[in-house]
Amino acid sequence: MTSDTPTTPDEPGTGTTADRAVSRKTLLRAAVAAGAAVPLLATGSLALARDAARSSTGRPLSPTPYCDDGDDPTPDQMEGPYFKPNSPLRTNLVTPGTAGTRLTVSGYVFGRNCVPLSGVLLDFWQADNAGAYDMAGYTFRGHQFTDATGAFSLGTIVPGLYPGRTRHIHVKAQAPGRPVLTTQLYFPGEPRNSTDALFDPALLMNVRGAGGGKEASFDFVLNVDGAPGPDPTDPPTDPPGGTWATGRSYAAGDAVTYGGGSYRCLQGHTSMAGWEPPNVPALWHRAS
Repeated sequence: MTSDTPTTPDEPGTGTTADRAVSRKTLLRAAVAAGAAVPLLATGSLALARDAARSSTGRPLSPTPYCDDGDDPTPDQMEGPYFKPNSPLRTNLVTPGTAGTRLTVSGYVFGRNCVPLSGVLLDFWQADNAGAYDMAGYTFRGHQFTDATGAFSLGTIVPGLYPGRTRHIHVKAQAPGRPVLTTQLYFPGEPRNSTDALFDPALLMNVRGAGGGKEASFDFVLNVDGAPGPDPTDPPTDPPGGTWATGRSYAAGDAVTYGGGSYRCLQGHTSMAGWEPPNVPALWHRAS
């Protein structure tokens, strides 16, 4: 089994997304993340690893992990022979002395209606730096739950290679009381992506260099409808200023008017140009 140095590029692809609108999920993700990537998102020029794969193959890809009305949930994949139940509750799979390139995987879990899902169980398992799975214990195995914003973060390493497979991370995702999604996450730029029969470009993470390690992101879309927070039929709160405006801090439940319509805030965020209520149903519910 080999532990070849990963060939993941420091930047996640160069495929253009100018011909498609910025997804509601992406806008919501940026809002939850306190606007760290807002200037890029506002231009609609966010490039995803799977978009780069599409541009290189010329084949259309599933809209997953984008979230928008009518889009498919994140595709499932086989469990494989190395899953073990009863993994420990932990968000960091790395212990002192662990060999391998450090990797942080983060993202959000959404319902198909673009609402972030809290309390989703995420169970991760993967090969170690040498491409081996621990079947005696729980090395590189662990589960966690998404927080109130639907976010998760996993500390691990870039998995090693083993015969027949490209680099990948296994995961099971389950919203409370709903069916389990079993799938795998992949790395862009891996030579074995083209020869692995299970590889699905719709499951590519965005990966970039971070010091001596890597940072990856992926957003899951589960085949469930999430609860959109405050009930839009509740009596509205006093609108902060009445008419929607940029640069304002809105909280869930705030009411505004825009373009002759009334809207109720579903997720706290700071407004910016391009996030007008009609454009981001993940942030605003039209009341009238």
